[in-house]
Amino acid sequence: MLYLHDVWVNWFEGEENGYNVCHFHEWRKDDGVELLDQAPLLKVEPILFNYIENDLSELPQQLLDDIFQKAYLRKNHERVQLEYCFVVTDGVGILAVDTIGYSIPIRKSRLIPRQEQLVYEMIANHDAKKYHFQQNSVDKDFHILSPEPELMTGLTRKERQLKQLLFMALDQLHTSKNEAEVRYWFTEWCPERYSAIQELNFEKAWEQLFEETKYGWSKKHETFCENLIKGQPFFEKLWEMEHGPKVN
Repeated sequence: MLYLHDVWVNWFEGEENGYNVCHFHEWRKDDGVELLDQAPLLKVEPILFNYIENDLSELPQQLLDDIFQKAYLRKNHERVQLEYCFVVTDGVGILAVDTIGYSIPIRKSRLIPRQEQLVYEMIANHDAKKYHFQQNSVDKDFHILSPEPELMTGLTRKERQLKQLLFMALDQLHTSKNEAEVRYWFTEWCPERYSAIQELNFEKAWEQLFEETKYGWSKKHETFCENLIKGQPFFEKLWEMEHGPKVN
């Protein structure tokens, strides 16, 4: 088995979508970066890599058996053994994974560029190991709180976080079933369509608002999001994590 040593990891926990596992250039000073003293390195087929990167489903038992207790975290000059932690690649993408003792990829991290380069060199002459796993026969169900990758492509970490906040606020707006409120917000987004919006029922107005706002990210999106979450402490807290406290 191949092993990587001195691996800096920045864990993103409970992320089912790979676009939220930030690459090195998007790491932040206040992220909790850790150092793996040692981690087994696996080369797998692209279908399994994609399953690990973009899902929170059961890992193949054989894979778990192969890497059991072979990784160590360096903490305060001590080596702490980890149950199921490894670095995985399909020859293109690379991901560090820690199940924190479970059988699903709870924590995921990208690697720093120098280590990525090392991974490519180490696996260059190795074939992908085949693991049997139960892949969902149904396509992954993307929805407003777990948006499809194309809605996040090309956005920065901050933009992705704010866009997900906007979607959370729109989802909450949907649960309100308040026709006047949804028309108000749709008019905020598209004032020039005021008359047409007044004719829409709740579902139609909400669906069209979502369709209008779900692509891209702009200053208009940001202002709309900021206004939509006003007076909602939980959402405002998430906003402040990206922006700092608001000046009223």
